[in-house]
Amino acid sequence: MLDLNELEQLVVFARLGTLSMAAQELHISQPTITRTMQHLEETFGVPLFIRGKNRIALNDTGRKAAAQAEQLLETADNILRTVREYDQSRRTISVTSCAPAPLWYVLPALSAAYPQMTIASSLKGIPSIIEDLNAGRCQLAILPDGVQANRFRSAPLLEEHLYVCVPASHALAQHSSLTFSDINGFNFLLRSEIGFWDDMCRVQMPASRFFVQTDEYEFWELAKASSLPYFTTDLADRYLVSLSSRIKIPVTNPEANVTYYIAYRPEHQAYADSIQQISQRDFSL
Repeated sequence: MLDLNELEQLVVFARLGTLSMAAQELHISQPTITRTMQHLEETFGVPLFIRGKNRIALNDTGRKAAAQAEQLLETADNILRTVREYDQSRRTISVTSCAPAPLWYVLPALSAAYPQMTIASSLKGIPSIIEDLNAGRCQLAILPDGVQANRFRSAPLLEEHLYVCVPASHALAQHSSLTFSDINGFNFLLRSEIGFWDDMCRVQMPASRFFVQTDEYEFWELAKASSLPYFTTDLADRYLVSLSSRIKIPVTNPEANVTYYIAYRPEHQAYADSIQQISQRDFSL
């Protein structure tokens, strides 16, 4: 029976060319790897080495054995990784979302309903979310209305509405509502990792410049010290800090008022149902 540890030593020896260098890389003694090469030759039952004074080298058959051993080790690694990933997937509920706000609701709901499971989440662009759903890399996907997740079930989850926050002295403060046309050309502070909202703002406001802040503290310090407008939403206001000195003005474009849908495979219906039960009680749809 072939031993994977011995095959690894053979592969390293084939790559480095000397027993001493192979032993050093593998952190074993040279007598140990010498015995391994002898045992492998006995196991294969054919000569694998050309032996000289104080040195051995692989013959053609030995090089063939080393190449086959490398493929076998790669296969063994793939088997281990696949089985471990499968086991992890059975104990993990993975949620991929197009925006951060739905995760503030969905993740606690899943944790409460499935305390024995690991809840994992990621924020991705819409094409990547569809790809994850198709490939089975996520059990639940959160998408904005209008996006088709073919072959999967979906249900409305909650709504989110976009607002512009400006100081009382700002030129936009006189408006009771705004459109993207109204604010196109104004420069904005923008948070990082806001999902599809980032792309939307850049598409709808091509004449504007955005000063993206990755650090939350720095974002709020800039907001306090400058007159630059920034965006918020009704959901963000529930979870994030806001400036009471700023005027909050709704953006009325349909694109700025989003209904999120949760998409899933039929076998993950129970996960979606647990979220829907909480959404009926706590979400603002």
